[in-house]
Amino acid sequence: MKVVVEREFAGRTISLTTGEMARQAAGAVLVRFGGTVVFVAAQNGPSRPGTDFFPLTCDYRERSAAAGKFPGGFIKREGRPTQKEILTSRLTDRPIRPLFPEGYIEEVQVMSNVLAVDSENDPDVLSIIGASAALSMAPVPFNGPIAAVRVGLIGEDFILMPTRTQIAESRLDLVVAGSKDSVLMIEGFGQQLPEEQMADAIMFAHRAIVELCSLQEELKKKVGRPAFVAPVAPVNPFDAALRERAYSRLRDVKVAGAKADRRGATKELKNELVAAYFPNAATVTAEGWTKDQFSAAFERLQHRVVRDLILEDKRLDGRTSQDLRAVSCEVDLLPGVHGSALFTRGETQSLCTITLGTSRDSQRVEGLFEEIHKRFMLDYNFPSYSVGECRPIRGPGRREIGHGALAERSVYSVIPPEEKFPYTIRVISDIMESNGSSSMASVCSATLALMDAGVPITQPVAGISIGLVKEQDKFVLLTDIMGDEDHYGDMDFKVAGTQKGVTGIQLDLKIDGINEEIIRATLEQARTARIELLKTMLTSIRRPRPEISTNAPRLLRTKIDPSKIGMLIGPGGKTIRAIQEETGATIDISDDGTVMIACAKSEGAEDALARVEAMTEEIKVGRVYNGTVSSVKDFGAFIEIAPGKDGLCHISELSTGYVKSVDEICKVGDKLQVKVIAIDDQNRVKLSRKAVLAEQSEGEAAAGTDTHDGDSPE
Repeated sequence: MKVVVEREFAGRTISLTTGEMARQAAGAVLVRFGGTVVFVAAQNGPSRPGTDFFPLTCDYRERSAAAGKFPGGFIKREGRPTQKEILTSRLTDRPIRPLFPEGYIEEVQVMSNVLAVDSENDPDVLSIIGASAALSMAPVPFNGPIAAVRVGLIGEDFILMPTRTQIAESRLDLVVAGSKDSVLMIEGFGQQLPEEQMADAIMFAHRAIVELCSLQEELKKKVGRPAFVAPVAPVNPFDAALRERAYSRLRDVKVAGAKADRRGATKELKNELVAAYFPNAATVTAEGWTKDQFSAAFERLQHRVVRDLILEDKRLDGRTSQDLRAVSCEVDLLPGVHGSALFTRGETQSLCTITLGTSRDSQRVEGLFEEIHKRFMLDYNFPSYSVGECRPIRGPGRREIGHGALAERSVYSVIPPEEKFPYTIRVISDIMESNGSSSMASVCSATLALMDAGVPITQPVAGISIGLVKEQDKFVLLTDIMGDEDHYGDMDFKVAGTQKGVTGIQLDLKIDGINEEIIRATLEQARTARIELLKTMLTSIRRPRPEISTNAPRLLRTKIDPSKIGMLIGPGGKTIRAIQEETGATIDISDDGTVMIACAKSEGAEDALARVEAMTEEIKVGRVYNGTVSSVKDFGAFIEIAPGKDGLCHISELSTGYVKSVDEICKVGDKLQVKVIAIDDQNRVKLSRKAVLAEQSEGEAAAGTDTHDGDSPE
């Protein structure tokens, strides 16, 4: 039976429809907002044998047909997911995963398919709303509903569900997901917003989320779907046994020093317990307890021990809850690259390199909306050796793409505009060592490397991650969390920004939400840590270098009259090719008359610029030009002072003295400096070499007089 619920929301109609499509799916909902339509299906099934985790998969796909387009390229069918699809899949997964009960290991799939899109409403947040509604229809123990909204900031006013046009003008692009009672996920990027304003935006979003959650409850009530309760997991007999036998020893192990030491000591204790419970390589104890039960119980014991230590204000490495680990920064490490930096915070280390290129190096990005060209890119790599592991080397996974996008957008707001710095910029962050918050280390290393490359960023950016351990009404916030604190804690709240405010923010939770008090306290604690980080970073390099690397291409820009583009290009591209071949530069011309000149050597770029300007600007009386003799006559020489533009230098104007024959002074192909002395009514140009020579003589005489005066003892 088809069921529809709808209401006005942010000035448009949002509707949820179920019972019409995909009726064999466990849950299926069609979400419509304005002219954008997203279909979301949820399906559950038995897990594979041996599974000891919750196998949730969220996939989001955009079909070009939704926008009335064909896929670009040779193959006219969508292939592997785009970066936008991967990021939205992660955005959908993150607020949903914490709302399934611990120990639930049945396989669950959520698939979002964009069926139609208008030009103004982005479908990404609709995927989260649809996923919650579909899971509410399915026979799974989902503790929803949840919803998500986007918030913008224009002037001092928050905009709920801003259009793409409004986002282009906005100082904030914030996505918040949550339930009626709390916030579950945050992903946002701003132009150095103060923490108080960012917190206000989050709570503004949450008030709207409550309304969307009630819409889903209305849908569920109309469908008549009862709540699904997961079967109670059987009691693990090892839980009580290990707590009595190993709790105290594991507490001592967990404060054993460095990450490798703690890992080694924990493994040694586990092996000792295995040998005690399973002698002679047995797989089952005399009571019938299995090794799988032992492993699960030992992991739960580690979880309990780490949390108890933190709640007692005893962090694993001895820090207080607000302490940073030791930080060191180094720039200009690598020869040949355009900029480099090494940022180390505790046992997390990012090596960053910068490559500067021309507009031809920008990345073309296709999607449901118009094609764009990215001139700033940050790629994040997380090799297995960074955590002391071996695994197959494949392409970047979802995590690497997500971390790279977070760091990229956190730094993007301080990148100078193209008009001021016309380079395409690529940043590569290689994680050399990891023990917590490598994405925020990438923000710090990227800032240092950009300054080392001479990129005039408007402000340095740093990032830090704040963790949380919460038990009932008590909670502890942890600055600069380590891997174990992330794994056994409840929150990973990443905040990046400058001394002025926040540029990037991301919240991931393992619990069913946090309140306003925790959000505001986290932002303030992150700000304190960020300022401390920035002070340390700026001791290695105070400001961007005044010049870019000598290894980087030289870019020069000029603007010409668009009507002269054809003249600059020449017939069949002859003129522009000649300039490029003679100077070694590359020249790109935009339709608006912007000319971009790139060359490995500054001399070549300046020579090409001079030629372009000489050719495209009006010839001016009184200006001196570097010309080439194109033909010699008895009465004078014709000299080309710009491509396609020449003038006559009469024999009487070739020299300051008497000239018997033009051949005495010049021949075809000679380079001469000449001055424009007149342009007649027929646009004929009259040149003079004599005037240039006279000015040079006067200048030399003046210089000689100045030298004499300076040498006088008086």
